[in-house]
This record gives sequence, structure tokens and C-alpha cells, in this order.
Amino acid sequence: MQIVELTGQVETHLASLNEKHKAHKAVITPFLSLQEAANKAGFNLQIASGFRSFERQRMIWNNKYSGSTPLLDKDESIITNESMTDEQKLFTILHWSALPGASRHHWGTDFDIYDPDLLPKDTKLQLVNNEYQVGGCFFELSQWLSQNMKKFGFYRPYHHYQGGVAAEPWHISYQPVADECLQQLTLTCIHDLIIENNILGKSLICKHLPMIYKQYICNINCNGK
Repeated sequence: MQIVELTGQVETHLASLNEKHKAHKAVITPFLSLQEAANKAGFNLQIASGFRSFERQRMIWNNKYSGSTPLLDKDESIITNESMTDEQKLFTILHWSALPGASRHHWGTDFDIYDPDLLPKDTKLQLVNNEYQVGGCFFELSQWLSQNMKKFGFYRPYHHYQGGVAAEPWHISYQPVADECLQQLTLTCIHDLIIENNILGKSLICKHLPMIYKQYICNINCNGK
């Protein structure tokens, strides 16, 4: 893909998946097939978040960095950023949120999924681990995905925590295309994009970018179930 596609600046690599969401053109058929199989198994597999533009990711990042959006610690508890150093704040955000231009959601290959029929009444979707673990409302869906999604080319890049991004059992990725995208997403193109745009913490990001690239962008669970 072109750099502007990899970094979510344009949507030329996408096509409509349904009324609400777009996806990479090569991912439409595999995702619909996965969704149909889930339906036959009794699950209403839906997307909570799919493609995310650079501007959308930039807004998420800036809101967290400025304190407009609360931050979560590694235990998914809300913390204030007033007592943190800028470096602590940077890595707290990176634990849950990608740098603008470096989100896998830019590619149209990755989806945060859930089953609205399994969400308890008057309960808001949170996308937290306990929803997908034993006793959680989406545990059975998560188990079904673990056993079946590989047949359709999908996996969990953040299946378990390994020192970078938090475990995200809701996050699935179409591996054949996503692997190519990750190989094409270079440190240089991310650096140039950060420099050229209004992103809070820019100088600190650039200072740590080689480590961020290795630990938070390339550090994935290659065979995540």
C-alpha cells in the first residue's frame, strides 16, 4: 500500500463492509465469511471499531495527552496524569493507544469485535479484558473465535501482553494483509508524519521512537489465538 494509505490519511484502499464500516478491499470477503460462520454458531459478531483515520487517531491521542480523556493504568483503572512525568504519560497512553499514523486500524484489516446480543441490558460496551474472560459476557464468543477465526485468516495481534501493547482479546486482524502492511510501515515514515502534524508530545515521541517502533508497533503475537 501507499504510505498515505498505511497511515490512515486516505481511504483509497477501503471498500464498504456494511452501512457503518469500511475495510480493506481484500478483507471484505474473509470478514463476511467469518461473520456468517459465527452467526451459524449462534453469535451476532459485530464491529465496535474498524477503520480509523489518521485524524481520528490524532484526536484520540491528543485528548489523552492533554488530559481531556482519562488514562487507564495496566489494571484498566482510571488514573490522573497530573502526578506523572511526561515520559510516564507517554508510555501509559501507548499501553492502550497507538501513535497517530501507526495504528493497525488505519489499514482496514483490524477490528474490535463484540456481540451486542450478549451485552447485558442497560450496560455499555467497555472493551475491557473482563468482558472476554471467564464469566464475562463475551467469553463464549472469544472462545469460539480462538477455535475458528484462523480458518478465515484472522488472529489476535495482542493476544497476550509481552511488554508493549496491552492484551486485547477483542482485537482481531486479517493476517495475510496486515503482515504486509506492518512490513511496509517504516520507522522513517512514522517519524516524518509525527514531525509534520500537530501531535502532542511530539519531541518526546521522536526521542523514543526507535524503542516505540520496536516495542509497541512491531512487538505483536504473531500466532495469537
